[in-house]
Order: sequence, then C-alpha cells, then structure tokens
Amino acid sequence: MSVPETFATARDVRDAIAARACSAEEVCRAALDRIAAVDGGLHAFHLVDAERALARARGLDAQTTPAGPLHGVPIAIKDNIVVRDMTTTAGSKILEHFRPPFDATVVERLERAGAVIVGKTICDEFAMGSSTENSAFGPSRNPWDRDRTPGGSSGGSAVAVAAGMTPLALGSDTGGSIRQPAALCGIVGMKPTYGRVSRYGLIAFASSLDQIGPFSRTVADAALCLDAIAGHDPSDATSSSRAVPSFGAALTGDIRGLRVGVPRHLFTSGVDDDVQAAFDESLRVLQSRGATIVDVELPHSRFAIPVYYLVATAEASANLARFDGVRYGHRAAKPPSLGEMYERTRAEGFGAEVKRRIMLGTYVLSAGYYDAYYLKAQQVRTLIRRDFERAFDAVDVIAGPTSPTPAFLLGERASDPLQMYLADVFTVSAPLAGLPAISVPCGFSANRLPIGLQFTSRAWDEETMLRAADAYERATEWKTRWPSA
Repeated sequence: MSVPETFATARDVRDAIAARACSAEEVCRAALDRIAAVDGGLHAFHLVDAERALARARGLDAQTTPAGPLHGVPIAIKDNIVVRDMTTTAGSKILEHFRPPFDATVVERLERAGAVIVGKTICDEFAMGSSTENSAFGPSRNPWDRDRTPGGSSGGSAVAVAAGMTPLALGSDTGGSIRQPAALCGIVGMKPTYGRVSRYGLIAFASSLDQIGPFSRTVADAALCLDAIAGHDPSDATSSSRAVPSFGAALTGDIRGLRVGVPRHLFTSGVDDDVQAAFDESLRVLQSRGATIVDVELPHSRFAIPVYYLVATAEASANLARFDGVRYGHRAAKPPSLGEMYERTRAEGFGAEVKRRIMLGTYVLSAGYYDAYYLKAQQVRTLIRRDFERAFDAVDVIAGPTSPTPAFLLGERASDPLQMYLADVFTVSAPLAGLPAISVPCGFSANRLPIGLQFTSRAWDEETMLRAADAYERATEWKTRWPSA
C-alpha cells in the first residue's frame, strides 16, 4: 500500500484510505514523519500529540464503514481552539499549562467527520498579530523563505499546510488572520460568514469579529472542511440556525456571467508592484472564464483599519479581563494582596502586544472617550457594511489583493505596530461587515514569494465565493506550486 504524496489534497487522502490503497494509520505516520523532518526549521507546531493521533487513526481503521467525509485526514488546530486534555495556550504564557476539559464544537464536528488531529499550531498571542512574532512560543517561519513571516495570527496553521505537514488546518480570523497567512504562504484560507461556524471553544479575542475557518491546498478542500464544521450550535448564541448548503456542490467551474466587483480606489497606494501585476492578471483570467469585471465603490473601507483597532481592542479589553489568576491559567507567586496578584499575574502572563491592545481598548471604553472613539467606530462600521450591501446590488463577488505586499522579513515590522497593523488593510473590512472571504494563490513576486487573491461575497453566500475561487484555481497552475522546504 502506498500513502498519497506529501502535498496530496484532503480528498486524495480520504479517497486513498477508502479505496484501501493505504490505511489511516499509515497516513498519520507519514504526516508525523513529515512534521519531524521539516518542522524543526519552520516551527509550525507548538504541540504534536503523536500517540493520540495514532490511536485515533487505528480506531478509524478498525471501523467497518467510513466515519465521515474526512475519514483518516490529518488536521492541525490553531492553538486558540480548545481540544480536550490537549494543552491550549493561545500563544500566551498566561495559559502555558492550560489543559481544557472539553472540545470546541468544531473539534467535535471534525472528529465526527473522521479527521485525525495531530497537534496545535503556533499563533500570535490571543490571535493579536500579523506575523506570529507576538507568540510567547514563536515565531513560525515561511516555508518559501525562512527569514520571512508566514503571516498571522494563524501563521503556524498556514505553514503546516504549505509545507506538506497536514492537508488541512483550522485557524481563526478576526481581522484577516486566516486569509493573510494563506496569501503569504501560497495556500487557500477562508473566513466564513460570522455565525456560520460555532465559536464555542475558541478563546475569544474580539467576540463580534472572531470566526473559525479552514486552511487547505485547494478550494474544494476548503469547501469539504466547511461542510464538516458549519451549522448551528446551541452552545454558541451567535451561531446561525440557517440551513447549511453543500458547499462542495457549488464548485461547478462555471462563472460565465458572474459579476466581479473591483474597488480600484483602494489600491492606488501602498500596493507592491508585483502584487498589483498579479492581481491585474487574475482579473484577465476571470474575464477569460466568462466573468464580467465591474468597478465598485467602498468609500468607507479606507477607515477600516482605525475602526477595527478601536472595536477589536475594546472587545479584547473586556474578554481578557477573565485572565486574572483566580480561576485558571498563570497566577503570580505569593502576592501580598489581591490587587497585587491581579497586577503581577497579568504583567507576567501577557506579552507586549496584548498589553498594548488591552490598554487601547480600556481607554476607548472609558468615561469621556466612549462616544468619541468606540461609539463612533461602531457607527462607521455600520457604514462599511452598508457600502458592501450597495456594492452587492451590482456585483456577485468583490475581488482584490489579499495582502498589499508579499511576506515581509521577520523582525522588519516588530518594532513598528502601525506598519504591522497595515498588513491587514485589505482583510479587516470583511469581518467588520460580517462577510465571508477567501484567499487563493494568484502568483509570485520577483523573489519567488506567494501572492494572494481575495474574494468577498454577500453574507451567507459562501457558495458563490467558493465557485469563483474554484474557477480561478482551475484556470491557473498555482495550486501545483509548493515550497522545497
């Protein structure tokens, strides 16, 4: 029996196991061997649980019928999504030894579908970052150039897929934390509509923005994973009770007549020349497949970065108040008073970027500043959402570059928070509006770094977005390009 090659898709792996060309245990061992061979130089994983993964794979092999559509497929989980009895740190010293007593809903659903969880991946602390450099245990390195960032905050998950360690991984996307690393690592990364996937078991950063989604090697695999994890969850009051369609069935390859909106006014400055050229070529490819390109206006999206960093930090300030040394996580040793315990616990447990965002969020929520900052940001957020609604009266999807630049050097922006925040300039609008968005590879820079193309669609219309991304993927060769790492 032969295991599918290193960069096989999740569908290939599942089908090979179903055809008895290989066993789930053999696939799992191959994934673990690949991790052992390459992760020392890439640091995608914070934790690998080989014993647990192999036991799970053997159990699947003992079943007489497939467990589900992901039967035997190895998957990596971002370290801010809880897995029962598997250390989950959210990239923070404050949770360094936290072992959750329950599974996130997405984990339950993946295992019900037959997936094999191999470990937890590096992420920026509490998902606050765009490079994994804010992780207490990082950073991860880009497999295309190990001196460069894989993006963030879900950088480890992106590296796991891009370097052939697992065919699928889960990440979370608050302002672009799935799509930006997918673009920088040359893979597919998708953020579903807010409420499409349960957030139960996701360690919260900004509760009105956070959403779990897949990394994969193809759009079809992203749809396959979304089929498994989407749907209402009574444990998450924000999850939608809408019926979940078959996302895979939407991948017809036919985009004749599809109207693709392009907000060109957003790309007039700050976009790398290679990124702009790759994006322009992607529009020509879409036209060659029968799509119509339509200019659209999103006038308030230019305010998306400041709006995001007001709303997200305010919610982070509230969410992270629970890490106080009383109930779980790190506690300062022998504090002389309760107040001193709070202060020392948080000072010792949180990193610099998390502290910065807590302070920003506390400030904008404070008396005398709430109306001027937080309330105003929420009002502009509504305007951003309405801009998208008007644009979708004229188009079916909106396209743009995922990131304004290819992967930047590790350390290049670490001391300049503003430049780091601008890495998400094209990704923050979709979560502010609650919309689904996906990044697919669309080319390479002159120095062989991946470039991503982003599609955004109406809320609850992942099918159209996936159909557009899949048609583009079929018309290009980028999904066949993999790093040598």
